[in-house]
Amino acid sequence: MTSGSTPEMADAMEAPQLHLFAADQRDFALVVEGSRLYEIDAATRQALEASFAGETSSAAAHWLADITPAPGGPFDCTEVPESMPLRALSLAVAQKCNLGCQYCYADGGSFGAPARNMELETALAAVDRLIEGANAGDRVTLAFLGGEPLVNRPVIRTATRHAAKRAGNRDVRIGFSITTNGTLLRPEDGDFFEEHGFAVTISLDGIGKVHDRQRPYQSGRGSYERIIKNAAPLLAKQRKMQVSARATVTSENLDLLETLDTLLALGFHSVGFSPMLRAPSGKQEMTRLDLDDMCKRMIGCGKKCETELKAGRRYGFANLMMALQEIHKGTHRPYPCGAGAGYFGVSADGALAACHRFVGDDEGQFGDLERGIEPALQRAWLRERHVDKQAPCRTCWARYLCGGGCHHEVIARGRPACDYIRGWLHYCLQAYTRLQRARPDMFAVPAASSTCQSAANISPSA
Repeated sequence: MTSGSTPEMADAMEAPQLHLFAADQRDFALVVEGSRLYEIDAATRQALEASFAGETSSAAAHWLADITPAPGGPFDCTEVPESMPLRALSLAVAQKCNLGCQYCYADGGSFGAPARNMELETALAAVDRLIEGANAGDRVTLAFLGGEPLVNRPVIRTATRHAAKRAGNRDVRIGFSITTNGTLLRPEDGDFFEEHGFAVTISLDGIGKVHDRQRPYQSGRGSYERIIKNAAPLLAKQRKMQVSARATVTSENLDLLETLDTLLALGFHSVGFSPMLRAPSGKQEMTRLDLDDMCKRMIGCGKKCETELKAGRRYGFANLMMALQEIHKGTHRPYPCGAGAGYFGVSADGALAACHRFVGDDEGQFGDLERGIEPALQRAWLRERHVDKQAPCRTCWARYLCGGGCHHEVIARGRPACDYIRGWLHYCLQAYTRLQRARPDMFAVPAASSTCQSAANISPSA
């Protein structure tokens, strides 16, 4: 019941229904059902540890009885939903790319098929399906991905304008995002993204030559200097839009704090890291030892973030900031994200996939834009991918924070990152208790009663 995957977890106690940990000489209990966090005294911790070690403890029994929710209550996520409303689509507007990243989940940007662009008619049909399925007051998200989506810039612009107009006519709130390698960005793209309040994510895997080794042009030439030059006008313009950086982490670019500090100093709104767990080629996939190293470095970034926040300075370490928000809200969910539930990827030819990573993958196909989502396929997906149906997830204390891990990675490779995820989430819980005391203003929005949530991801790959 104890884990030593990181030094921070040396004194932790974990069980399927409870996780005990210490932070700043205080003891806490995370109750797995409902993701509820309690500060406890030393006597209660001792009683709980004894109880889970098999010893009889009336104090532990009474404490657990008092906090155990009733079956079927707001903390119960065991029931499998039949369906979920469509709330987000990502359009693979260009299944082609000008870079040669060996680890690319999209197999060089083409998803294993002939390179092609999405036709405008297909993009508009996707927009209409998304907005027509929403009610007044609902919020939906339209994302543009690839390959490299800016290869197909005209379709992005026309589809965005069409979506904004349709959403406005139906009183639907809409958000836009784009993930780009940055090599084709123009200053006028910044004007357009600012006008429509885009969340812009630029893929940067490190600083200078470190990035260039992982994300070269197909010719082998480095791309870092071009991306930074292209990003500068956007970084200067961001008001309604936010420009963030995302790094895919392998064993070759583990200088996370240098990457984080350098990119934040350049003006990126936030920087996030995601371990390379699954590549079609198998190249650069992280091993368990790599992930142990990455976890330590992530925690190092987190501690720098804590220091900055306690001093009243903004510090956009995306992984930690998202985790803090979700812990405070009491996020408690049976799935890692909305893939196959309220979120789908649309291929260039209009096929509906569980998410952008399943485009062209038979494992996650759900129909097409003409026929819509096939209910039987979605029901089966929601039933089979539920975290309580997964092993070893069903006995893991972190299951309702993690949600079971990225579907695409788990199906293709299994779960090499479980210790990494638990180590990171354990640290995030500690950081939350420290910052809640030092910076209560950061958590001004009241924590909600925990309910089953399936959209946000607070695992380290977020």
